[in-house]
Amino acid sequence: MENPPKNKIVDYNLPCEDCNSKIHSVFHSVNRISLQELFKHKICTIYKKGQYIFNEKGFPQGLFCITKGKVKLCVTGSDGKEQILRLANSGDIIGYTAMLAKERYHCSAVALEDSSICIIEKNFFLEFVQNHPELLLEFIKKMTGDLNVADEKIVSLSQKNVRERMAEALLFFKTTYGINEKDQTLNIVLTREEIASYVGTSMESAIRLLSEFNQEGIIKLTGKKIKILNISELIKKLNFTIKYD
Repeated sequence: MENPPKNKIVDYNLPCEDCNSKIHSVFHSVNRISLQELFKHKICTIYKKGQYIFNEKGFPQGLFCITKGKVKLCVTGSDGKEQILRLANSGDIIGYTAMLAKERYHCSAVALEDSSICIIEKNFFLEFVQNHPELLLEFIKKMTGDLNVADEKIVSLSQKNVRERMAEALLFFKTTYGINEKDQTLNIVLTREEIASYVGTSMESAIRLLSEFNQEGIIKLTGKKIKILNISELIKKLNFTIKYD
C-alpha cells in the first residue's frame, strides 16, 4: 500500500483504542489489546476533497475506516451521469462487502471533504475477524443496516415524487450530519449536482425545488450552505409521519 501523503489532519494517526470515531464504528466492542494489534496493520491516509478512495470495478486491497470526514459512494451510468448510492460519515467502514465477498467494487468512493481514512490490509483483517466473533456480529449488524437503507431508498425512488424526496434528503442530512454550531447550517456541503444525484433527479429540478423551499421560508440558501428554518413544514412535504430529532 502507498504511504500516506504529507498533508495532515490533526491527530489523524491516533492508536485505534484512542480514536474518537471508534465508539460509532464496528470496532467499539473490540478489546484494547486487539486494537493495539490492529493499529500495527493499518495505514492512515488523508484524501483531499474530490479524491477517489477506491474505484468501481477495482479489486479490494483492504478495509477502509473513516476516522474523520465525509464520503460519497456512487456509480456512473452509461450516460456518464453519477448516481449517489449512499453517504458515509466518521466512524463508518466502506468497501467491506466487496472484500468479504471477494468481488470487485460495485461502486466508487469519493471524499466529499478532506478526510482521514485508515486502511487495514485485507488478509490480516480477514484473519482478525475470524479470531473475533464479536466483530463478525457487528459486521452483520452493519450490513443489515446498510441493506435497510438501500431498500428504503429504492422505495423512496419508486413511490415518492421528487418534492417529497428532496424534503426527505434534507431531513436525512440534518439527522446524519447535524448542524454547524457557528451558522446553524447543515453540517454537510454538497454541490447542487450532488444533491440532485442523491435525490434521483436532474440538477435543474434540484435547483428549482431548493429555490421553492427557500421562497416558502422552509430553508435558507447561502451559496452551497443550507439552513433549515422550519422543520415542521419540511416534514409536511412527506406523506407519512416521521420523527426527526
